[in-house]
Amino acid sequence: MAKPILITGASSGIGYELAKVCAAHHHDLVLVARREERLLELRAALETAHGVQVLTYRGDLTDASTRQQFFDWTQAHSIIPYGLINNAGFGDLTPFADSSWEKQNAMLQLNIVALTHLTRLCLPGMIAQGQGRILNLASTAAFLPGAYMAVYYASKAYVLSFTEAIATELEGTGVTATTLCPGPTQSEFADRAEIKDVKLFEGKNLPTSAEVAAYGYEAMEKGQRTAVHGTTNKVLSLATRLLPRKNLADITKGMQKPA
Repeated sequence: MAKPILITGASSGIGYELAKVCAAHHHDLVLVARREERLLELRAALETAHGVQVLTYRGDLTDASTRQQFFDWTQAHSIIPYGLINNAGFGDLTPFADSSWEKQNAMLQLNIVALTHLTRLCLPGMIAQGQGRILNLASTAAFLPGAYMAVYYASKAYVLSFTEAIATELEGTGVTATTLCPGPTQSEFADRAEIKDVKLFEGKNLPTSAEVAAYGYEAMEKGQRTAVHGTTNKVLSLATRLLPRKNLADITKGMQKPA
């Protein structure tokens, strides 16, 4: 395969668009998600449009055995990834005390554990070949305490810290690690998290998933450590360093309070 890139959560949203961007740049792809029908449709479209090879794998990455089986499957196909894009993740808008533990635990497993586990599985091979790109999807949520989405915001803070740390460890190896931090974006994420009607999203002219994906791919290829999409989001991410954490939590509370 030609500079293969593994993408999780590729069946919709930013992950779907990242697959299209990578294929347009002549990368062969390995796509993994739960919705096999969408993966197969995407594979057919990308192979036809760009002449790349696309492999798909249906799996629930919240399960550790599935992650290991997926990695073993890539090894059986002699795939050493040039790139790993950990895009899979979800959020949930609800007061933590009222939340479903099953849903919060699944979020932790996908947003944090799966991302970390797949990075650990793929990284040795990337280092051994002397080149590679890791792109971990965080959010501008990584810079804030997120009232009513406490676990989601905390999970993205983990992604940012983890990726910054391994980026430093990887200096001189030919492998880089980038955190992509989009703000509110037009995607299925808002529907699944049930946040499309809160002030954070209401009346906003949001960037598209395709715009975020194009920006993220460019940042990944440059080896940029932290990539915050959009001028307003860049300013806000810097401003969070100046305000007390209590004030930041109050701001997210006002922007995300459930109806």
